[in-house]
Amino acid sequence: MSVLVVTGTGTEVGKTVTTAAVAAVAVAAGRSVAVLKPAQTGVGPDERGDADEVARLSGAWTVRELARYPDPLAPATAARRAGLPPVGPAEVAEAAAKLAAEHDLVLVEGAGGLLVRFDDEGGTLADAARLLAAPVLVVATAGLGTLNTTELTAREVRRRGLELTGVVIGSWPGTADLASRCNLADLPVVSQAPLLGALPAGAGGYAPAGFRAAAPGWLAAALGGTWDPEAFASSHAP
Repeated sequence: MSVLVVTGTGTEVGKTVTTAAVAAVAVAAGRSVAVLKPAQTGVGPDERGDADEVARLSGAWTVRELARYPDPLAPATAARRAGLPPVGPAEVAEAAAKLAAEHDLVLVEGAGGLLVRFDDEGGTLADAARLLAAPVLVVATAGLGTLNTTELTAREVRRRGLELTGVVIGSWPGTADLASRCNLADLPVVSQAPLLGALPAGAGGYAPAGFRAAAPGWLAAALGGTWDPEAFASSHAP
């Protein structure tokens, strides 16, 4: 698995911190890691973007953005408002393939969800994943409403003939409610994919050294970590 596409069930679900955790585990294992953010929105020219944050937390070797737009909108809309060219799936796939030729792992972090549009032709992260023949990791929320959005995303991944690696909960609350605890059993059922991790709420605020030390305990073995989904579910059983 040289390229892994990281998407979410929506915005603000923990994609960046999950991408950082996957990168941190890979770096600790001695792998060279590149992070590709096809379109960064809602960030000024001198501000840190998502890929920069992944590198800060994880120690990833290489960071690349293909485009940056100031408005916090879907990439196609943000590009249009800024009067700048959009980024298409073919451009994303080409950039990821070049990085994959020089790194052991390339993490492609999308914007928003799987079908957020990159351009006015309707190109999406799913199209880039298809061009790359790359597996997709879905980041989901923990609580009420996540079953619907996760199942819809998983179904679309499969409808397009893509491999769904699994689901990671991007922010597990310090005090989990009933829905969150029940969802530990239900998320693998509705997604028909394994639950591969749960990051604690606020993990993005950790100092880099602490983040890197803790990251393996947040991710399952399939992502290089030590997290045990059965033990975690048992400890939070409703």
